[in-house]
Amino acid sequence: MNLLSPPTHASYLLGTLRPGQREISEWQGGMLAVSAVPGAGKSHGMAVGAAIAIAREKLHQQRQLVVVTYSRSAAANIKVRIRQYLRQMGLPRNGFSVQTLHSLALKIATSHPTAGLRWSGENLMSEHEQRRLCVTCVKEWARSHPQLLKQLIQGCDTSPLSDIEHEGRKSALLTDILVKLAQTVISSARSMALTPQDLRQLSQQLHAQNPSEEEPYPFLEIGADLLERYQHHLAQQERIDYDEMILAAVQLLEGNEQCRQEWQQRVYAVFEDEAQDSTPLQSRLLRLLAEDSATGQVNFVRVGDPNQAINSTFTAADPLFFNEFCDECAQQQAFYEMTQAGRSTLLVIRAANFLVRWANCALQKQELPFREQAIQPVPPTDLQPEANPDPWGQGVEVARTATVFETVRQLAARISQVLAEHPDASIAVLVRTNRQGEFLADLLRSPASFRIDTDLAAQGVPILDVSGIERQSQVPKELLDILYFLHHPYSPEAVKAALTVLQERKRIPPQNLDRLAAQPEVFLYPGPLDPPAEEPVLKARHLCQRLLKARLELSLFPLITYCAQELGYEAAELATTDRLICHLAQQEPTQLWERIHPRWQELVAADRFNAVEIEDLHSRLVRSGQVTIMTMHRAKGLDWDAVFVPFLEARTLPGESWVAANAKFLSPEVDFTDVVRSQLRAYGHRQPVPNWQAAYQKAKEAKVAEEYRLLYVAMTRAKRLLWLAAAHQAPFNWQNFNWRGSYQLQDSSPCPFLPALEQKLKKYAKTATPGDR
Repeated sequence: MNLLSPPTHASYLLGTLRPGQREISEWQGGMLAVSAVPGAGKSHGMAVGAAIAIAREKLHQQRQLVVVTYSRSAAANIKVRIRQYLRQMGLPRNGFSVQTLHSLALKIATSHPTAGLRWSGENLMSEHEQRRLCVTCVKEWARSHPQLLKQLIQGCDTSPLSDIEHEGRKSALLTDILVKLAQTVISSARSMALTPQDLRQLSQQLHAQNPSEEEPYPFLEIGADLLERYQHHLAQQERIDYDEMILAAVQLLEGNEQCRQEWQQRVYAVFEDEAQDSTPLQSRLLRLLAEDSATGQVNFVRVGDPNQAINSTFTAADPLFFNEFCDECAQQQAFYEMTQAGRSTLLVIRAANFLVRWANCALQKQELPFREQAIQPVPPTDLQPEANPDPWGQGVEVARTATVFETVRQLAARISQVLAEHPDASIAVLVRTNRQGEFLADLLRSPASFRIDTDLAAQGVPILDVSGIERQSQVPKELLDILYFLHHPYSPEAVKAALTVLQERKRIPPQNLDRLAAQPEVFLYPGPLDPPAEEPVLKARHLCQRLLKARLELSLFPLITYCAQELGYEAAELATTDRLICHLAQQEPTQLWERIHPRWQELVAADRFNAVEIEDLHSRLVRSGQVTIMTMHRAKGLDWDAVFVPFLEARTLPGESWVAANAKFLSPEVDFTDVVRSQLRAYGHRQPVPNWQAAYQKAKEAKVAEEYRLLYVAMTRAKRLLWLAAAHQAPFNWQNFNWRGSYQLQDSSPCPFLPALEQKLKKYAKTATPGDR
């Protein structure tokens, strides 16, 4: 591409661009795909390209460039950049709009009330409401299909079930297993615009392909029924959800020519950020919007990194969709890579590139986890300050420790050493699960209790456990579940919801909650002929009895405070509880549960209650001189001087496929929700739909691939030091690990990538030359 007549005063901006960024600014129309590595500056490249396109085409309020992102913070960031660059060129700061995908879809879907979506501002469903509606659909389905429900309850067992076992399995199906199935089908099917009838046809197609290998359970048929009921309730209640917004926008543009032309005339082009997280339906919407109504040309620029796609195993997003778009553009010589990145020291770049090559080789018999692209350092003439900085220590360090406790001991010592040498360093510890973060934060804050020599707190080093702060937003829902149980102690659903909160807050030991909730009266107040309970059940029973006794002795608002204390809430969570009580008291001062309960439900459903935060969370995540503990998922988009990634045992990453304890009666080895998701995924990629055995194998492979992409994200957050560790002994199950009580560690092998990286680092050390960064 050649840039024709660049806008006045654009020379400086063009001089800041690297390969890949430059091609966006030179774009003259049509489709363009750019695959950008971590730290490549894609936001800067998109913003400059957008500003130059606005200037060149003389865009204005009635003819705009639309920039689409997937979060409000990203939208705000790129909007500020575009306005800044337009100001530098001496141009009006209009001619563009930056929106999240959902806000854009809602605007389109409601632009023609007679033909589109009806939206009042109050009928958008929150995730909590959506799950509650899924529960309703599951119950309706169960009443309409008693024989099929009976088959599911029996599961793979051939022997008769006891009443307790029967009720426990029924509870698991109606409150958990089938609800997850409904959520999976609703999200996956609607992202591909599949109807319930399409799902039934898909199920029949599978049966026709393998008549001798009938699926053990007709979950696709069940999913079709649940989707049909869900859509019926949405229409009946005149409610919408996020998928409905996008679907309605697509249907409006495709079905109403006048509306489509009006929107296309307003839009000159669409720039999409983080395109690897897009679903087929979202891409379909943006393509429609980007099409020129006069010429039919699609002016669509998409920038993303398929190697940082880390949401596909629990959403409808999939890196294959963006890869397909990249391949389509490559055939038209409109695909470019943004590979130069100045964020990390050369040793971290080498380690990340090695992970890409190693994983693609190790997993070559399946769908490759990574796109073959390598991060390159920027040239010495690059304008980025401190680009590709010198390493700290060895740059990339691997620790193999005896136990996970020893991992924390060595981690604390290394952090102390880094801060002694670089007091203003920003430091993050990235973990795979929140439970690992809790363990780490507890040991770092109480080192003497675990024989850890280094006391970071005594050295004045703040420790920020991000998961602990995020839990504050769950306070209203958790307390509602507890209070609802106290007023309905013999409702199986209420008992299970309360026990789930207590178990997640570590107030009771892990156990089969469906079995307890199936017969609430036996659980809470057993008779003399009931069998004796095990210790975990006794602890749960005593806590629930204590809460029920408090309900008889306290009025509602003091009872809420008492429950918060029983849940072990920290200071900020207790402050959030006080704010919740004040809010409820202003709305309904009577303290009558019957009157407050509906208002409380509305508050939780609307998800509009703000937890108390001591200060803005985002500003704290990368603070100098602080240790930030957070999950790898949450770390995407951030970076720190030093990044520590502990607990890289194979059971943690890439992990092992497992079936939840309450679903093993269906199959001890197969998660059928994963099966359905995998079958729908194949259908969305226009691939042959696999039978249930092949679908589950593909689901397991997809999870492994995504785990390695998650590790890639974690590694590429580091600027100067990347520290990785695996222990020879670790918990078998982190969720049930009680490090302050009785526990047992098991022998653990490291993540398979670590030994390979260690060998590679030795070669790097031998071949390193003076001046290597």
